[in-house]
Amino acid sequence: MRVVIVGAGEVGSSVAASLAGDHEVMVIDLDSERVDTLTYSLDVLAVEGDGASVKTLREAGIDDADLLIACTDDDETNIVSCGTAKTISDAFTIARIRNTKFLDTWSQSKGALGIDLMVGTNLLAAQSIVRVIGLPGAEDVDRFADGLIQMAEFRITDETPVTGMSVAEADTFDSLTFAAIIRDDEVVIPSGDTCLQTDDDVVVIGSPGSISDFAQTIEPDVDGVSDVLIVGGNEIGLEVARLLDEKGTPNRLVEPDPERARYLAETLPKTTVLQNDPTDQEFLLREHIGDVDVAIATLDSDERNLLSALLSKRLGAARSIAVVEDGDYSDLFEAVGVDVAVNPREAIAEEITRFTREQHAENVAIIEHDRAEVIEVEVDSGSVLLDRPISQSIRDLPDGVVIGAIARDGTYVIPRGDTVIEKDDHIVVFAAQEIVEETMELI
Repeated sequence: MRVVIVGAGEVGSSVAASLAGDHEVMVIDLDSERVDTLTYSLDVLAVEGDGASVKTLREAGIDDADLLIACTDDDETNIVSCGTAKTISDAFTIARIRNTKFLDTWSQSKGALGIDLMVGTNLLAAQSIVRVIGLPGAEDVDRFADGLIQMAEFRITDETPVTGMSVAEADTFDSLTFAAIIRDDEVVIPSGDTCLQTDDDVVVIGSPGSISDFAQTIEPDVDGVSDVLIVGGNEIGLEVARLLDEKGTPNRLVEPDPERARYLAETLPKTTVLQNDPTDQEFLLREHIGDVDVAIATLDSDERNLLSALLSKRLGAARSIAVVEDGDYSDLFEAVGVDVAVNPREAIAEEITRFTREQHAENVAIIEHDRAEVIEVEVDSGSVLLDRPISQSIRDLPDGVVIGAIARDGTYVIPRGDTVIEKDDHIVVFAAQEIVEETMELI
């Protein structure tokens, strides 16, 4: 597949890295340094220029392209790039959009503006935050097979009850698979004897009930979420509040700007909107921050989000989540005490990569900055898994593939060595990034 990517920033570079190994990728950017960096670091061809220009798009080979992904930081540039590409080629067009008003307009008539798929940065970031809120202790959550199967990632700490246990000792659940451990940046496929250590990130796949039970084991003192404080009323904060309202989760939102606070109060009738400086300790104490289950920092600067999240934790909030725009800071946020850092650019890069993978898969979750993927695949007649026990067929897959769960005719099937995979089964597998493509070809 020939892919043209407009924008070589954090999102464009991430998507290019994900696609470069198996596709012909061209990247367009106005910044000559970014163009040079990409040329040296990835197996892509780079063009310096304006992605909204017909001349530049043609120089990048848009006439023969299958896919155009416009993912600069500027909504208008992305929209115009897609519209221009559509007038001179048959390429499928994807636009990254920050402003929800464009997403609302496009949703009224999909395909409008010359855009085949519009992905909203702020909405995706908000959805990531709300998924994590629903599962105590989780750093990442995703659903597969129409919600029958769930994947979640948890951090093991000194205080986690399963720290020091072997996987066999920690696995007391009927429908749960320990798919992988991310340890010191390495992907470890655990056996029953593998011990869970402090700072491990554990990826589990199973039924939502078992995942929830495991979360309760990780965080035994947390009994549901009934009080959420959102600090910052920008678009992400607004979307988080709106999604929590839809789920019936009580929440309060703090916004310093009086006019914006008034707008939020009118837009979010179920949310309690408070107009105040969100870093005012006296105010936070008056609002009983110590009783809050989750504090979410969605201010417009990484520094203020870090300060807010750490302040919330120090004043007693049980859990803190912070938005971080610079992806390089994500690990730093979590290292100094923020429970979960959500990077909107990473969320959008994952969504675009997910779409390109979905040409061959039903659903995809990307783990730990593209170190691995959890993939849902419907088994057909060409799969090496078909009509064979897993203990036999797994030998034909690359080392490091884990079959985490199976959905068959709307029911959950626990994968065991003697389980025979049938046609039309939906299997959810874990694979390290370097073996994803090989795995996909085989299953």
